[in-house]
Amino acid sequence: MAQRLMHGRHALAGLSVIALAACTAPGPAPVSDRSTARSAGEDTVRSPQITPSTNGLHTVQRGDTLYAIAFANNLDHREVAIWNQLESPDLILVGQVLRLTPQPGAVEVQPLEEVAAPTAQPLEDVPELTAPQGVLLPYSDANWAQVNASPSLAAVPVPAPASVVPAAPKPAEPKPVAALPATALPTSIDSWQWPAQGTLAGRFGAAGGKGIDIVGVRNAPVVAVAPGKVVYSGSGLRGYGRLLIVKHPGEYLSAYAHNESILVKEGDIVAAGQTVARMGDSGSERVKLHFEIRRYGKPLDPLTYLPERS
Repeated sequence: MAQRLMHGRHALAGLSVIALAACTAPGPAPVSDRSTARSAGEDTVRSPQITPSTNGLHTVQRGDTLYAIAFANNLDHREVAIWNQLESPDLILVGQVLRLTPQPGAVEVQPLEEVAAPTAQPLEDVPELTAPQGVLLPYSDANWAQVNASPSLAAVPVPAPASVVPAAPKPAEPKPVAALPATALPTSIDSWQWPAQGTLAGRFGAAGGKGIDIVGVRNAPVVAVAPGKVVYSGSGLRGYGRLLIVKHPGEYLSAYAHNESILVKEGDIVAAGQTVARMGDSGSERVKLHFEIRRYGKPLDPLTYLPERS
């Protein structure tokens, strides 16, 4: 019994030495630094990522917008709305499954500008009638008897006196159509501006690029290229970091990626040249702005829309 007590005391003494050694060991205890993750873009890490669909379906997650879902899949948001019978692009619900392909047998909707204009076809010449189609006889007993006796003239009706025929009503004059008010948003490429100052480092189509890259300094201003409405602001598209999408007239979209911070929110109306974000490296290996222009969901070369630089 004494040996067991002695053995227990030696064990407790050993544990005490280990505990003291741990307390006096140099350096702090290994804990996770949440502030570092937050400053490095915690929203980019934790936000659900929208990736191109592989099965033609997308389940709506918190933070998704129809514009972002269509953007990630190179689709026109209007087509996605039609395929899913959505009354408004803003009416999507978390957990809702959206079709990203038309239903079987559905008629494909094309933009009006891309439909070929119909060509005029000349009318066929109408053959002239040489044989008389009717015989007009003045009323008399002899002519009445001839009409009743002749089978070829039996179907010819006797014309009514001219005074009995009522005058045709005068058609009502159409009401003048009021002219539609001119839109204040640009419709041509002459009014577009460069989104940022910097060095052009990546071009459209290079290595599969869907836009251009402008290398600059951190927190440099990123401006809207034209007036429009913010339709997406977040970090839910994989590979774009903090992303901003602005909708412009003519179904154009402009996209600004890898921002350090975004200064506007969804639904805001922005003016041309307004600072909407700050340049950064979220989701990128260097500080730069990745800029895209899309129309009807298809990427376009921004250099054909932006004015030439001096």
